Amino acid sequence: MEGTHTMPDTTAPSAPFAPAVPPTPPVPLSALLAREDLALRQIAGPSDPGLVIHWAHTSEMADPYPYLLGGELLLTAGVHIPEAAGSGTYFDDYVSRIVAAGGAALGFGLAPVHDTVPRALVAACDAYELPLLEVPPQTTFSGVARAVWQLMAQARLAELRRVTEAQQSLAAAASRPDPVPSVLRQLAQRVSGWAVLYGPDGTEIASAGQAPADQAHTALARLARVVTSRPSSTATDTGAGAHLAAYALGTGQGFVLGVAAPQRDPGDHTIASVGAVLLSLLTGEHQSGTGAARSSALVRLLLGAEPRTVAPLLGAERWTVVHARPDTQAADPVAASALGAALGSALVDLADGVVRILVPADREPAAQPGWTLGVSAAVAPPDWPAADTQAARALARARATRAPLVRHGTRPGLTELVPHDEAAAHARTLLAPIAATPALTETLRTWLSLHGSWDRTAVALAVHRNTVRQRIARCAALLAADLDDPDVRMELWFALKSR
Repeated sequence: MEGTHTMPDTTAPSAPFAPAVPPTPPVPLSALLAREDLALRQIAGPSDPGLVIHWAHTSEMADPYPYLLGGELLLTAGVHIPEAAGSGTYFDDYVSRIVAAGGAALGFGLAPVHDTVPRALVAACDAYELPLLEVPPQTTFSGVARAVWQLMAQARLAELRRVTEAQQSLAAAASRPDPVPSVLRQLAQRVSGWAVLYGPDGTEIASAGQAPADQAHTALARLARVVTSRPSSTATDTGAGAHLAAYALGTGQGFVLGVAAPQRDPGDHTIASVGAVLLSLLTGEHQSGTGAARSSALVRLLLGAEPRTVAPLLGAERWTVVHARPDTQAADPVAASALGAALGSALVDLADGVVRILVPADREPAAQPGWTLGVSAAVAPPDWPAADTQAARALARARATRAPLVRHGTRPGLTELVPHDEAAAHARTLLAPIAATPALTETLRTWLSLHGSWDRTAVALAVHRNTVRQRIARCAALLAADLDDPDVRMELWFALKSR
């Protein structure tokens, strides 16, 4: 019976930055042999400290080739071995098929069929350089498979920690006065290699770390030219004992990040991808020259200028506000910046777990994998505060309805049929009993917008559903209104939109 006992690599694609998860590292065979509880013993094949296994697999098939993916520790009790196997070519054929399928090692159990490992099997494993492990009677195959998975889990945790620390150090480097060289230095350190930024014409703008041999240096430059014409593409190669990778930066200006390292651990691609995201943001600012304009706009706002007067410095007349929350863990500055880059804006604010982005109206925000977005209507700078409120409410509705993106409605409503002053006066009078308690007015507005759903309102407001019930009951009492009456609901909704 065939059965894979350990999990394969899981490398799902991620959001612009979300945060990326490295694949599961393989397990050194030496680590498995070092487990005293297993008492495994290598009796044939090379003793290579660099040999790794990716999972464990049990098979009693005479030809396991069709069932192997490569990299397995194949476990067998020898049930498939015929009595006269030692006098023919059976074991040579058996071992050669395992090697042809890419099997990493063979584990032979001494119970319940065989008391010793057949000598012909030992000879065949030596001949084909396949590591052969003797599995003692007290050690079960499921115990070996569990040990492999435990070692993989430990290695994965260590790799996740390494990647997280690298992300934090790269983000800190990007905030230094010399961000591009700092990011390259940190990246080179984290991958124990060399990092270089190529300009649109292929010249080396900046680099850090130990430069590779001339052959690898030339090969990396050639690899960079391959991805220059394809923004957001990646290419990898090996040369002169170095692992090479080139990342086209997402600015569309021809900048490329090159990385050369003596080895390539599972998390190295994730770390380099973070560096590429940061350099995309930095080179985008360098190329467009908007960094100084944004700084000037901020200074003028802080010194008392009106938004309408500083908006031209930002390059657009009308804007949308986007509020976003990640679907899993909390957002960090790198993820927030990457989301802004994906939406086409570097005007990003991260506070209280919500990412707020000011996006030019000519760049239509689209749903982003791993994020929930609320988008305001397109407005002029004087209406930015109102757009911020619209985006917040759209995000609350998106989270309540589990939609990836919700836009603020822009259709003409009843409020346009009644003079604004009259509508506002009516709203103040009608809502006066609850106006002094913002929690009540916001709960009523959200509850009405979600058609009276307790659960969705609770999700949108991040409170317990009983809290929603209590607040709505309080609103009904203070307003002396029957909130089950659709006419009452319509009038209250009109008033809330007219305030």
